[in-house]
Amino acid sequence: MTRPVVTALDDRVTGVWSPRYVWVTAGAVALIFLAAVQSLAVTTVMPVVSADLDGDALYAVAFAGTLATSVIGMVVVGAWCDRGGVLAPLTTAVVLFVAGLVLAGAAPTMELLVVGRLVQGLGTGGQTVALYVVVARVYPAILHGRVFAAFSAAWVVPSLIGPALAGAVTEFLHWRWVFLGVAALTVVAFTMVVLRLHGQPLGTEHPATERIWPRIVCAVAVATGALALSLAGQLGPFAIAVVAGSAVLIAFASRPLLPRGTLRAARGLPSVVLMRGLIAGALFGTEIYIPYLLIDEYGFSPTWAGLGLTAAALAWAAAADVQGRFGDRLGNTRITIIGSSQLLTAIALSGATALWGLPPAVMIAGWALAGGGMGLMYPRLTVLTLAYSTAQNQGFNSSALSISDAVGSATAIAVMGLAFTALASTDAGFPVVFAIGAVLAALALIPGLRMGSARRSVPSEPA
Repeated sequence: MTRPVVTALDDRVTGVWSPRYVWVTAGAVALIFLAAVQSLAVTTVMPVVSADLDGDALYAVAFAGTLATSVIGMVVVGAWCDRGGVLAPLTTAVVLFVAGLVLAGAAPTMELLVVGRLVQGLGTGGQTVALYVVVARVYPAILHGRVFAAFSAAWVVPSLIGPALAGAVTEFLHWRWVFLGVAALTVVAFTMVVLRLHGQPLGTEHPATERIWPRIVCAVAVATGALALSLAGQLGPFAIAVVAGSAVLIAFASRPLLPRGTLRAARGLPSVVLMRGLIAGALFGTEIYIPYLLIDEYGFSPTWAGLGLTAAALAWAAAADVQGRFGDRLGNTRITIIGSSQLLTAIALSGATALWGLPPAVMIAGWALAGGGMGLMYPRLTVLTLAYSTAQNQGFNSSALSISDAVGSATAIAVMGLAFTALASTDAGFPVVFAIGAVLAALALIPGLRMGSARRSVPSEPA
């Protein structure tokens, strides 16, 4: 019989960096760190990549495609973890992540780069879910908030050096090293994790037994819908039909992958999961246009455009630390109102900058509010998800949270890409993108005020 590595807090445990946990924490944080480097770096350099490979038409797809295929990785790895250990699914996910980075870094055309990003998405989604399950099975519940605060803080150094370094690498070496360098470092970081977790009893006493194939089919359908949505702008007169069909497919196929009642913001875990998707769509959908605007309209170099994201990432890490220390004292309602208001204000300032040609410093400084709001909300939502979970559905619930994140982001990026492409010949493209993001941030308040307190663990069911 297997059991969690730690089931209760004893007097030898002082925190996530105590001797018992230090190597697991260090390895997991290193993987999050490299994922952050990759995410921030690609956001910074993609305008240059797009220009170099003549791929403006696939700009949004390069982001939305990765998020779309990540849904498949999340579902497979979540179900895999619920049936046994976590090391094998984590290993598979990391291999796919590295393979996708290598393919993208070596791609001679934008189409092949997108293929690499699709493979990378499979690994990214699986890696995220696997690490969440590692947290659930290795650390006692009292330390979950600190672990996820550490994950958020792992974005600090990338936020300081990642965008600017990616810009510098692009300017003085080549953008390909942005992908290949992260791939090499990921291999090193994962070796640390394997050495620490190998041989540990990371299974569950009561493995899940339900069929996995229906969920995989649904995941593939969701990914297909998101990809079709992101490509709709290139289909001319069929675009409207493809958009409508894709939206219906995503809504229908995602229901079995989410807790029951998610799409109607039912109280408790369903609202936690729905809120994650809305704020992810609001932030990540608009964030990819921040460096784009700075480079295209204000003449920033890739290095300086990357620095435009630094303040937001720093604020994210600082707010995540506050949430880790005082989240229970602040309460879910207060965190929701403060975080959503900051995100909405930041997006509104970005839209105002694009609409009226305000100094770029307004947008850069304002974007720090978005980071602060997300730093409060993101780790809190993860803590609540685990609090609502049992040992039998940690994988399902963790994957559901990540699926909502990915589907929300992919859908928002695709819709914003369609709007931006349609308005490319006008000055309305950037303002409309930010307006869509603002609507999503405002809608997040609805499920945010219905999350409950998760004072006891309750099972969840598919939607």
